[in-house]
Amino acid sequence: MPVELRPSQALKLWHDVTIDLVRGDGTDLTARQLAVLLTVYLEPPPHTVRGLAARLDVTKPVVTRALDALGRLGLIERRRDEIDLRNVLIQRTVAGALWVERLGDRVIARAKGLPR
Repeated sequence: MPVELRPSQALKLWHDVTIDLVRGDGTDLTARQLAVLLTVYLEPPPHTVRGLAARLDVTKPVVTRALDALGRLGLIERRRDEIDLRNVLIQRTVAGALWVERLGDRVIARAKGLPR
């Protein structure tokens, strides 16, 4: 069932969730880092730097920097592709899955508080 939001409601929701993230547990992601993370968790694998760069229409160094930060936070891991050792696969982690789930919970909680 699609959710109908006016532009002002959508922006208020985005604003409120962003404020929650800034005030939260210290894991304050940039828009690029968040885009990479959500792509890895919401779209089917496999994920590679090249594939993520193409999907997001950014350069590979942009994706690499985002993955470096996400890896330091334990939200993703990188592993060599055993079939093609030239490729590095981006993998989900338990910590990352929990972070994304909590983000979804925040969005839901904030959406329930939107004025009708």
